[in-house]
Parts: sequence; structure tokens; C-alpha cells
Amino acid sequence: MPNARRRSLIAASTAHAVHDGLTDLIYVLLPIWQAQFAISYAMIGLLRASYSGVMASFQLLASRLARRWGRERMLIGGTALAGVAYLIAGQAGGLPVLLMALMLGGLGASTQHPLASSLVTDAYEADGGVKEALSTYNFAGDIGKTLIPGAVGLLLVVLSWQASVTMIGVLGFAAAALLWWLIPATPPAHVEHAAKAATGKGSVTGLRALLATGTLDSTVRMGFLTFLPFLLKSKGAGTAGIGIALSLLFVGGAFGKLLCGYLGARIGMMKTVWLTESATSLSIVAVVFLPLAGVMAMLPLLGVALNGTSSVLYGTVQELAAPGKREQAFALFYTGTIGAGALSPVLFGRVGDVLGVPTALLSLAAILLLTLPLAWRVQKSL
Repeated sequence: MPNARRRSLIAASTAHAVHDGLTDLIYVLLPIWQAQFAISYAMIGLLRASYSGVMASFQLLASRLARRWGRERMLIGGTALAGVAYLIAGQAGGLPVLLMALMLGGLGASTQHPLASSLVTDAYEADGGVKEALSTYNFAGDIGKTLIPGAVGLLLVVLSWQASVTMIGVLGFAAAALLWWLIPATPPAHVEHAAKAATGKGSVTGLRALLATGTLDSTVRMGFLTFLPFLLKSKGAGTAGIGIALSLLFVGGAFGKLLCGYLGARIGMMKTVWLTESATSLSIVAVVFLPLAGVMAMLPLLGVALNGTSSVLYGTVQELAAPGKREQAFALFYTGTIGAGALSPVLFGRVGDVLGVPTALLSLAAILLLTLPLAWRVQKSL
């Protein structure tokens, strides 16, 4: 059993790292595609939204199909499909093919979050350690976001973007093969039986409060990441300085996901969320008023709090999900948080246009405090 648990965690973490890496790789490729196909910024936005929008939209469907065809088969197939999407993108000679490839990649990516999360939860539920395992799973996603775009950035120095993207497509296939070896497919009936055997009655009210908490957390996180480069520029940071600042924030965020998952298991969900969200809100206010050197010094700690909350929230989904509906609960949660993250830069971008970047950031800090009563409501349902 311990070996099976480790294999499940390794499989889910691999899937998370690969899929998150493929998702964030698009940021590296967008400027290249703009030059290659002479497209507008509006079309750039459409290309980015085509991947993340399809991914968010089909997560609930993926969780339902897993009940029929098997979770492992769906996860392996989705990873292979993401690889196919990048193989097609590498051969794209025009915008329509590229857009189709990105939509196909989003469809494959829609399987990862709900199914890999429930795979980890099922593996660790019987003997404990679910929250710690999910924090490791989340940490792996941030590692993928760092390694895959960084590796392609280096490849682009010596290879064309088409060759680099094609190699990433092959990586998707290799990851699917590794998942097939790590998690042999189980019959759908077995998956359904295991889900129904899950303990706990579930709480619709608690799950809604958790979803609202995650939505607000994602809204603030993505809004802050959008405005931070502009704030740093206004304080005198150059391009290199902004890159270093983001790296400091992301490194802190990766370790925050790992640390806060363990912290949540020790002191509870509500106390951890209150600690991380309060720290994030106060830190956002601080970076608005601090000089550049002070901002750079506190960015790693801000990253820990900014990203750490998500691990605690993910680990709570399985406690509130009704028996037999764990995949659906994870799918609903991820759909809400990813959707909020996509809309946040648009909504608060308008606030920034009208009132300025500092005011937009201060409004994000204020909104984040709404998670505190929501976390208390979630705790009452546990």
C-alpha cells in the first residue's frame, strides 16, 4: 500500500508539473507568435484565453466522464491530448491551426486538476496525510511552471520555435506513458465504488463557502501578479529588476504551497487561511508604499502567503465533497478559481485605468479580507 500511495502521488505530481508547465509555456510563445503571424494584442488575448477558457469549461465534464471510462484513462488520455496539441502547434502555418491546437490543449488539460487531485486524495485518505500530499502535488505544479517555460526559453536560443514546441509535444506523450506505467487503469465501476466508500456526508453550504474563498483568493492573486510589474516600474525597476522580482515571488510561492499544506494539517484550515490571507493583505499594502529595495526584500515572504492559501483550500475540498462526488467537487472548485483568475486582470485593469495602479492594489488587499468570514463558515461545516 505505501508503494501504491507513493506511485499515485508521483503520478499526480508529474501530471500537475507537465500540465501547468504546458499552460504557462504559452506566455513565452505569445510574443513569437505575434511576430510570426502579425496578429493584434486582441488576438493575443484570444489565443491565451482559448487554452485556459477551454480548460476551465470542460473540467466538470471530465470529472463526469471519469465515472464512466475510468479516472486513470481520462488523465492519461488528457495528457497525451495535450502532447498532440503541441505537436500540431509546432506545425502550424497559420492562425486557425494554432487556435485549434490551443483549444485542443485546453481540452486535454481539463482532466488534470480534478482527476489528479482526487487520485491523491483517494490514495492517502485511508491512512491520513491527505493535506500534506496535496501540498506536495501543488508544489509540483509550480516546479513545472518554472522548468518547462525556462527550458523552452533556452531551446529557443538554438532551435526554431516550431522545433521547440514539437519537442514539448513529445514530452506530453512521454508524460502520458509514465502515467500509464505508474497508475494502471482501473475499471470505472471500481472508481465509483471507491468514491462511494469515502467517509463524510459532505456539505453543500461549506463547499459553496470554500468555492467563494478560493475564488476571491485567485482573484486577488492574479490581479496582484498583473499589476506588480507596473508598480515596480513606477518605483524605478528596469526589465531585469522586474524579472528578478517575479522570480523571488514565484520561488516563495512554490515553497508556500508546500509549507502551508503542512501548516493547515497542524493548526487547521481556518487559522491557516486567516494567517496567510491577513499577511497577504498587509503585504500588498506595504509594497504599495515601500521603496523598491523594501519591496524586493519582502517579495519571497509575500509569495509564501500569496500562494500558500491555495494548498489549504485544495486540501479541504475532499472533506466537504459528498460521497461519490469528489471529482465533481474538485472540478467545480478549480473551474471557479481558474475562471476568477482569468477575469480578475480584466476587471481590476479597468480600476487601474481609472484610479491608478496603487488604488487597484489597495482594493485587492481590502477584498482579500472577505475570505476571513468565509473561512470561518467553512470551518463550521467541517
